[in-house]
Amino acid sequence: MADALYGGNGFYTSGGSAGRRGDFITSPEIGPLFGAVIGQFLDAEWMTRGRPTEFNVYEVGAGPGTLARSIMTSELECTGALRYHAIELSDHQRSSHPSGVTSLKELPDGNLSGVVIANELLDNLPFRLAVFDGEWREAFVASSTSGAQEVLSAPFDPCPLVLPTSATHGARAPLIDEAALWVQSVLDRLSGSLVLFDYFTATTVGLADRPWREWLRTYRSHERGGHYLAAPGEQDITTEVPIDQLPQPTAVRSQTQWLELHGLSDLVAEGRRVWEEHAARPDIHALRMRSRVSEAEALTAPDGLGGFLVLEWRQ
Repeated sequence: MADALYGGNGFYTSGGSAGRRGDFITSPEIGPLFGAVIGQFLDAEWMTRGRPTEFNVYEVGAGPGTLARSIMTSELECTGALRYHAIELSDHQRSSHPSGVTSLKELPDGNLSGVVIANELLDNLPFRLAVFDGEWREAFVASSTSGAQEVLSAPFDPCPLVLPTSATHGARAPLIDEAALWVQSVLDRLSGSLVLFDYFTATTVGLADRPWREWLRTYRSHERGGHYLAAPGEQDITTEVPIDQLPQPTAVRSQTQWLELHGLSDLVAEGRRVWEEHAARPDIHALRMRSRVSEAEALTAPDGLGGFLVLEWRQ
């Protein structure tokens, strides 16, 4: 998975991306409203910290910089203090980052202070795959003249505690060691808040009980892709992220709840007011204000982006 997504000819390193011209749509690509709400959250965090003269924000998995661009162009009270770091592994994606941000390949070493934020990052970090055939085994990929094939290990010994003691034959579950280690590594050196938006689900057992094609998904050109072993480097590979394998968060909310908590309704009401005032002779600003209504609907749709979860750690 690491090679298929981030290797020399990987999906992300060779140009795969979010966006209307990319392979899938995430919340920042819906429009600038998502970034405006996060901007209000950042202002609140800055004020809580006593309005420091330097306020660091680290966006990990920044892609082409769509969220960074929305945040940087929103009306922030912390603008003078804001130091925005856009972290993105792909050289191709970093080349599109907006001016005014520090563009980095990875989080800087040492202690971190401020806010670390990521949208749909953990679901793309390489995970191990457990398969049940009377006992739990780990799936590996072997190459052959006929292409990649899946092979199973000997039974786990000991079996990971997050896996159920029994399951239906062929059941699968992700083991998200890398995602858990990443979260813990950030918490170990962070003074501030870590906020993650993603396809989170409560438990590993819950995933093992479901058909695996529901939660182990591939995407290509805005459509579901093929089997995860097919066409390496040509499609995204993603999993729902089980919360029980992560360090315990301070708070868990739906994306809808989180956006409402940080001012979504007020921003939409402002958009309606500005549009009504300028509807007779609308300018670009008024048209953008009008779009907040449809953006809010997309961001809070219960069977879509609104069903995402937001995990927060504060320390």
